[in-house]
Amino acid sequence: MPKMKSNSGAAKRFRKRANGSYKCKQSHLQHILTKKSTKRKRHLRKADTIEKCDTPAVRKMLPYS
Repeated sequence: MPKMKSNSGAAKRFRKRANGSYKCKQSHLQHILTKKSTKRKRHLRKADTIEKCDTPAVRKMLPYS
């Protein structure tokens, strides 16, 4: 049986953590940055965790992670 393919878009966006959850980059930090405060932009730099309800979908897209 052939290998399953990972979703290449998901592979670029999500990484699996040791506890089984997935980390991702937070949104809203790519454009229109002038009106956002420095504090807001600084807090958006930190990695975020995928919600528990979305984990099965991400796991399906990344079968070998």
